[in-house]
Amino acid sequence: MNERAAGERTAPSDRLAEWMAGYLRAWRGNDAADIGALFSDDAVYLTAPDAEPRRGREAIVAGWLEDADAPGEWTFDWWVLHEGPDIAFVQGRTEYPAERDYLNLWVIRFADDGRAEEFTEWYLARPHEG
Repeated sequence: MNERAAGERTAPSDRLAEWMAGYLRAWRGNDAADIGALFSDDAVYLTAPDAEPRRGREAIVAGWLEDADAPGEWTFDWWVLHEGPDIAFVQGRTEYPAERDYLNLWVIRFADDGRAEEFTEWYLARPHEG
């Protein structure tokens, strides 16, 4: 049995670290090419577990840009909950200092080429500390 001490975090694989760096770059810059590079052609993106999915890279990019956050209006910290050969569970905390904060859980299913073929985000609003 593999037990971790409370608060100990698992280091991400190179694949996950690179994907997350790309996600954060896309989030900061809202560049269609950066966003599209994260997802396979037929990827599925759910903005919440029960949301209507965005299907395909073009729909994902269009939806992302429609919902885009302005650069600099947020901060995001993340860590790995679990990672397997084709899936990762990432926990995060998003802070929008001007108005709101969220706790996040992301489920990322990877294609063989390292791009996401399915992405689901769960988020929970938390008391704003701004």
